[in-house]
Amino acid sequence: MPELAELQELIAASVKNYREGSIIKGHILEIRNREFLVDIGYKSEGVIPANEFEDPSAIEVGDEIEVLLERLEDDNGMVILSKEKAAARQNWEKIVAVFKGSGLIKGRVKAVVKGGLTVNVGVEAFLPASQIDIIPPKDLTQFVNNTYDFKIVKINDDRKNVVLSRREIIEAERSEKRQEFLSKVTIGDTVPGIVKNITDFGAFIDLDGIDGLLHVTDMSWARLTHPSELLKVGQQLEVQVLDINKEKERVSLGLKQMQSNPWDKIEDRFPVGQKISGKVTSLMPYGAFVQIEEGVEGLIHVSELSWTKRIARPSDVLTLNQEIEAVVLGVNKDEQKISLGVRQLEPNPWDEIEVRYIIGKQVKGLVRNMTAYGAFVELEEGIDGMIHVSDLSWTRKINHPSEILKKADEIEAVVIDIDKVNQRISLGIKQLENDPWKEIDTRYKIGDLVKGTVSKITNFGAFIQLQDDIDGLVHISQISEERIEKVKDALKVDQEVEARVIKVDKVERRVGLSIKAAHYDDEAVRREAETMDTLRPGEDMVGLAQAFEVAEVEYRPGEGGKSE
Repeated sequence: MPELAELQELIAASVKNYREGSIIKGHILEIRNREFLVDIGYKSEGVIPANEFEDPSAIEVGDEIEVLLERLEDDNGMVILSKEKAAARQNWEKIVAVFKGSGLIKGRVKAVVKGGLTVNVGVEAFLPASQIDIIPPKDLTQFVNNTYDFKIVKINDDRKNVVLSRREIIEAERSEKRQEFLSKVTIGDTVPGIVKNITDFGAFIDLDGIDGLLHVTDMSWARLTHPSELLKVGQQLEVQVLDINKEKERVSLGLKQMQSNPWDKIEDRFPVGQKISGKVTSLMPYGAFVQIEEGVEGLIHVSELSWTKRIARPSDVLTLNQEIEAVVLGVNKDEQKISLGVRQLEPNPWDEIEVRYIIGKQVKGLVRNMTAYGAFVELEEGIDGMIHVSDLSWTRKINHPSEILKKADEIEAVVIDIDKVNQRISLGIKQLENDPWKEIDTRYKIGDLVKGTVSKITNFGAFIQLQDDIDGLVHISQISEERIEKVKDALKVDQEVEARVIKVDKVERRVGLSIKAAHYDDEAVRREAETMDTLRPGEDMVGLAQAFEVAEVEYRPGEGGKSE
């Protein structure tokens, strides 16, 4: 190494002048802790921070470097130098030339900044986050200190700003690979790929340059609720090319096609009526799916779980992964559906229902439910009989079963009819007793004075409950000698009244009463009876069923009501 004096002479000989803002050569004079002392042959030395060098550890005393002379002397008489700024000025022309040419340049990522990354490409450049990759990454720190190829997409000569894109290079590379792939691949080929993204309808597979769609229906012969049940992002797999659209650069892929179709000859392996075993794979509100072999599932509809039990949801009696037995009810190869049943493993109790419940036989049961048209009675678990509202009483018009029945009541009834096909049993309560209307003319005669209680009020009259639950009708014209505008103004529900029988009709099942005639003599009662015969149908003492059909207002015990 030359003597220091000789070195200074050499530097002095090489430097013609010292103009601030010019790029000059200097030599490393001393290596310090975080900086380097640089001699440019001037009367004073300059200091350059170590972080301006890419590899400070490789610098040695005597190394020649190019620096920018910012100031000849500062307040301390030191020369102000910058290696970075010298390199930046030298590199700018290179950047401009690259931008005008191919635009491609190599650089090292320095740091994460707001909106992207800073990159050293000879000068500091900006790489927006949207231009880092085809899919903007969430973690930008993974790129720091790595070297990549970039494309210069924008420069500002005045501000010395440079904007880069790595995405454009990746897209260009993928475009070349796509064209190469599309030119070589044919339908039926097996190709490798990586799961890139998973959606509800399928998965996108990266085929090294082009994305192919693997639809959920082409993933497995077995039923899949969601693609994530079978695949995960980043997974490597082999897929088969099902379709190619070169114009739109679309590729359809299949995974299940690489396996034999388990639905081939499915009817031979699982004929209708065959008993099978399987595992419950899914529980839905309408039924349970059961895997009976790899890739083949059958559905047990909720209605096929029991002959008699009322099962609201399959989950009430089945659990996931439960091993069960069932019977094949139907096979549809085209739609890849198999219907299964569990209840078919046992005899149908309705097959011999008429043996256990003979028409005319008296039975017992619990009132399970009531509707406006009748009450359902549980005769045994899963076997119900229905009592129609018209079969509750011979003599009373029942508007709702709750008038005489309550839930959970244990009652007796008579089997009226059995419908095996529709699995229905008709019951009756009134059939437990003889029909009192058959002997009504022997119990009530015209002119009889009777007592009873007001049971219902309508706009045309009031029903009076007599002995043996027989109802008679008092027409509004028969309540009082005075004109009555509204029945409720004269009578109240549960009120006890005394009246004369003025009509008895055994065929039509009706008894006509008159309160105003309670104190009439026989002749006057006869005249009232004749008067009733002259009233128009619907206004007179109509049969109970007809009367309630035309009733506009009803008052029931324990209920509120209002009259027009």
